[in-house]
Amino acid sequence: MRLTTVGTGTSTPTAARVNAGYYVETAGAKILLDCGSAVVHRLATLGLDWFGLTHVALTHFHPDHTSDLATLIFAWRYGVLPPRSEPLDLIGPAGTTLLIDQIATLYGSTIRDPGFPLAIRELAPGEGIDLPDGTRLDAQKVPHTAESIAYSLAGGGRRVVYSGDTGFDPAFADWARGCDLLLLECSLPDSMATNTHLTPERCALVAERAQPRGLALTHFYPPVEQIDVQAIVGARFGGNVVLAWDGWTTVIEDR
Repeated sequence: MRLTTVGTGTSTPTAARVNAGYYVETAGAKILLDCGSAVVHRLATLGLDWFGLTHVALTHFHPDHTSDLATLIFAWRYGVLPPRSEPLDLIGPAGTTLLIDQIATLYGSTIRDPGFPLAIRELAPGEGIDLPDGTRLDAQKVPHTAESIAYSLAGGGRRVVYSGDTGFDPAFADWARGCDLLLLECSLPDSMATNTHLTPERCALVAERAQPRGLALTHFYPPVEQIDVQAIVGARFGGNVVLAWDGWTTVIEDR
């Protein structure tokens, strides 16, 4: 399983980080977790196979996680010749079908009927689906918006967990416990703490409880980059910590 952090930023425009987007390659699937602004062009910049994606999975409906979805569908339909013909599974929480219908109202019928089979799968917390290569995708409720979910991808004896946007939640930490890689949002310094995002101190609490084999932090608003995130997290969590950037990649080998 290979993870590339395509976009590690937030709704704040910066030169270095675009919106949320994470590319996971397994033996038989290519999955994009979230699809915020500029993610599609960043996929191309990084040389990732955006055309061959098999699944797109949304964690929630904020624009910094969904606004490039229409761009991606238009790229599949109009950006190459011949256009895409392979099916795609679009996965998300309850309301994903309505989201697509609303985007289609804005941009036209191509969104709903892009010229290839587009299956929409809504997952409730606790539900999951099996991908073609035996990888399992599962969903877990997290505290951010009413619909927000996190994802676990497990296959080949390995497991990657992606928080999406979340506040501190012991139940999420317990659900992620022992994963090989925890991709965790780290939005704000403690001085700007909210109940719907994590600070480095709260990331440390999640990691201390979850005990992942590796921790990759992402979704940085500019103020959090002015403090020593690694030191704060490392004071409570002794494992490997990476502050992800656009284009960081890691391979989690099968057992």
